Amino acid sequence: MTQPALRALIAEDEPLLAAALQQELARVWPELQVVATVGDGLSAVRQALALQPDVLFFDIRMPGQSGLDAAVELADAWPADGPSGRPFPALVFVTAYDQYAVQAFEAQAVDYLLKPVQAARLQKTVQKLQLALSSKAPAAIDLEATMAQLRHLLVAPGVAAPVAAAAPAVPATGAPLTLIQASSGSQIHMVPVADVLYFEAADKYVRVLTAAREYLIRTPLKDLIGQLDTQVFWQIHRSTLVRASSITTVTRDEAGKLHLELAGRPEKLPVSRLYAHLFKAM
Repeated sequence: MTQPALRALIAEDEPLLAAALQQELARVWPELQVVATVGDGLSAVRQALALQPDVLFFDIRMPGQSGLDAAVELADAWPADGPSGRPFPALVFVTAYDQYAVQAFEAQAVDYLLKPVQAARLQKTVQKLQLALSSKAPAAIDLEATMAQLRHLLVAPGVAAPVAAAAPAVPATGAPLTLIQASSGSQIHMVPVADVLYFEAADKYVRVLTAAREYLIRTPLKDLIGQLDTQVFWQIHRSTLVRASSITTVTRDEAGKLHLELAGRPEKLPVSRLYAHLFKAM
């Protein structure tokens, strides 16, 4: 029986570069079918979930959502369970030259292409992809390996997209935060970090939740992570940090998704697949 053609999705916000990559792929890998080309991360996630291709070429820098964030969101939403679940796609990041990014990709064995894409380098990538896709590894193993790679890349220098400067919650001192300047209505409050149960990114703000109150700060969550004690606050989702000692229960729903509850808060917080390893005992 003839094997179905392998399929790819290209996410690149520069149309000329996307067209050049597609043209070069057609030359070095004519059997590969490019099923979609999109120009932003949100569309990349939506189209990848709908089409479930075998290969993804994600530009690191894209408007709205970086290629790395898109890969994280896609991995979290990928339908890995069930008899019809397809293996997570082979992932290739496309990036302008950055020494630190290249080192991070190589350290995590994640393939990458430098802009402008060179034919010889693309040929090597194609050979690696063909070898990887010819194996019959279970989908769950592929996804777990990808999750581990993405977790490391999220904190690697030179990979994550730079964020716009914002007023810090407190001046950076090198020591973990102990006090946060946060707003509630028209007032500024000095909130002890010891009172905070969780932080949640929401639009242009980060919500700061204590047992009794909610405040807002403009410091990006990525910046907060570097100012908090990671033994005290665990990241359970790309938009959520929780006080680990306040976790009371972790439950798994019928779809296999984890949710946790915190002492002093009524809501259930979803745990991303990317961080489910924190609760591996379940």
